[in-house]
Amino acid sequence: MYHLNFLAMTIITKGAIILLLLLPVSAKVPAVIVFGDSSVDTGNNNMIETVLKSNFEPYGRDFEGGRPTGRFCNGRVPSDFVSEYFGLKKTVPAYLDPNYGISDFATGVVFASAGTGYDNTTAAVLNVMPFWKEVELYKEYQQKLRDYVGETKANYIIKEAVYLVSIGTNDFLENYYLLPTTRARYTVQQFEDHLLDSAREFVSQMYSLGARKISLSGISPMGCLPLERTVNFMEIEGCNEEYNNVALEFNGKLRDLIKNMNGEFVGLRLVLSNPYYILKKIIRNPSEYGIEVTKEACCGTGMFEMGYLCKIDGSFSCPDADKYLFWDSFHPSQKTNQIISQHLFQTVLYKFLH
Repeated sequence: MYHLNFLAMTIITKGAIILLLLLPVSAKVPAVIVFGDSSVDTGNNNMIETVLKSNFEPYGRDFEGGRPTGRFCNGRVPSDFVSEYFGLKKTVPAYLDPNYGISDFATGVVFASAGTGYDNTTAAVLNVMPFWKEVELYKEYQQKLRDYVGETKANYIIKEAVYLVSIGTNDFLENYYLLPTTRARYTVQQFEDHLLDSAREFVSQMYSLGARKISLSGISPMGCLPLERTVNFMEIEGCNEEYNNVALEFNGKLRDLIKNMNGEFVGLRLVLSNPYYILKKIIRNPSEYGIEVTKEACCGTGMFEMGYLCKIDGSFSCPDADKYLFWDSFHPSQKTNQIISQHLFQTVLYKFLH
């Protein structure tokens, strides 16, 4: 039995707000299927050989039961909230988590791996799952789904499910700006185009596998991450605007790609879920969202800790993560994830309900 959610939507015509509606939303999509990186990994990295993990305290301290799950957050990640907004479950399990099976995955599953990117070199930096491996696991999932619910129902779930893809930041911060070999091979614009080729290939492959409702994430203002502020020696405590401009440039190209692919593939409903501007709004006016701290993270000193460094400095972590934009130096807090998810659902993802 799916529970009932309520979506507040503002109806706007020609720039004028006409009506505020509160619409009941039951589960009008059968499943939420998730690909990407640490922004949406709910525990897959727990099961692979990598140093990039978060299945220990203080991670998960505000999650149900106060337990670390492998989410790079103090609580839930965006895919969890989006699933709930679609009238499905409040948390979406990781495919590699042995505590779950196909009966759980039938209404939502996560293939994401923290630290990965569109480019295979990005995944190799911290020895995590490359993006193509996530697709291979999805193919395996499809077969399990057909065995579990039968061919007809499985095809319905595959076609009507919403596919969330949150990826790309690591390609720049862990790969392009970190590895001289990548910068020697590409200008930043060429690298953006290389990533877009991978995005196009992914969507084409998913389309051939039956997916029709796909959301690609834009890149957030990555120059404002606490880690980037810490190392931005040119401007003390300031955002790295070069990185932010690259994010804007990439997002613009991604928007064009999405428009072109929607015109090219019959029945495809491809959308851009862009967190850039809502995050910038929170940074500029945090008090409007009940947030007090935007420059430092909650974990440790808030300057550079992530992963195991958060564990080492756990005793220094802030008492109330809801007051912080970021949980660790790289990832938003649960409250920020909820704000972003609500915004994207109300402005973009609700279209998948029709």
